[in-house]
Amino acid sequence: MSSGELLGIEPLELKFPFELKKQISCSLRLSNKNEDYVAFKVKTTNPKKYCVRPNTGVVPPHSTCDVIVTMQAQRDAPIDMQCKDKFLVQSVVANPGATVKDITPEMFTKESGNTVDECKLKVLYVPPPQPPSPVPEGSEEGSSPRPSVSDNGTLSAPELVAASRALTEPQEKSNEETLRREVSKQRAGGFSLLIVVLVALLGIFLGYLLKKIDGTPEGADGYTGYIKIPEARRAFLIAKGAYNLCFDLNPHIQLVTFDD
Repeated sequence: MSSGELLGIEPLELKFPFELKKQISCSLRLSNKNEDYVAFKVKTTNPKKYCVRPNTGVVPPHSTCDVIVTMQAQRDAPIDMQCKDKFLVQSVVANPGATVKDITPEMFTKESGNTVDECKLKVLYVPPPQPPSPVPEGSEEGSSPRPSVSDNGTLSAPELVAASRALTEPQEKSNEETLRREVSKQRAGGFSLLIVVLVALLGIFLGYLLKKIDGTPEGADGYTGYIKIPEARRAFLIAKGAYNLCFDLNPHIQLVTFDD
């Protein structure tokens, strides 16, 4: 605010958010803290570029007046966003009860004998305000979109369906994975149980054969008996451990193989 004797002026710099092909306005406040009526006039070095409303007026005692300065739409941006335009606010003491109609150009000249208070203002171009981000605050990359809530605090039907799907899909996937694991375990257990049953049956069969030949007399070669098995079956018995099982039960038994 200026320290003039008649009017307080704020701000002392007119800041315009510059944009091409767009009218831009800023406000100027004049304050009269004196007991006199004060007349004012606003001038500029580039009157074709700016429109000032009101450019003249009267501020009553202990009152304020707002002046709107509008810059016309510009086709070209200034170099380095610098502006050399200036404004001048002149103020003089007016007669009590004076109005705009009582203001004359001669009131602001030195020849009139009035004390003219003057205040110069600079013009600055500033960047325009940035538009708000379309992404809501707090949102994270990769997170599922949250349904919007209407003014009355309720969700619309499509938003409600989307929200329910977002909650149920992870649970369904988890249930499917659990079911697959259980089925795999059951299959693996059934296969292992089948092998155990087959080996047990084979052991019983071999035990039965051993009992049949256990009482036979010992031969010349030291064996009490012979079990003839095909060559192809011999590899199978060795793989299943049945070959060693026979000798564990009766070491005097010889397994004789022959071709099918």
